[in-house]
Amino acid sequence: MKKQQGFTLIELMIVVAIIAILAAIAISQYQDYVIRSQVSEGSSLADGTKTAVAEFYNNYGRFPADNDSYGLAPPGSISGKYVSQVDAAGGKIEVTFGNQAHTAIRAAGTDTLVFSPIVHGGSIEWSCDNSAGTTILNKYRPTPCRD
Repeated sequence: MKKQQGFTLIELMIVVAIIAILAAIAISQYQDYVIRSQVSEGSSLADGTKTAVAEFYNNYGRFPADNDSYGLAPPGSISGKYVSQVDAAGGKIEVTFGNQAHTAIRAAGTDTLVFSPIVHGGSIEWSCDNSAGTTILNKYRPTPCRD
């Protein structure tokens, strides 16, 4: 009598189904990761602008109207692969994402990450949630910017 070896068809189908389920979960999580990494580029580009805005406020006690007043490059010159411009006006820093950014960032006008200053005596705290004017979906924002 010969002993059978190998897997049955049903066992193979179960393994394929499990792999498909895991792949579906992994792909959606990877998409979210990609989008958040693109948004983090905007946050990184805004960091230098935050320093200039805070320094100007500490020296003069006010927030001027444009990048030039802060000693920054024009808005379109502060850009990256996914960010089209960083504009500082009246203390607010507005990061706008361009055509290279994921469609979830650019969809239906959700392409802006806004940092708004909150002055506490001699220090400045930055708000970047909905109240600041950020339009990027909550799940894609940097952790401090989530509602």
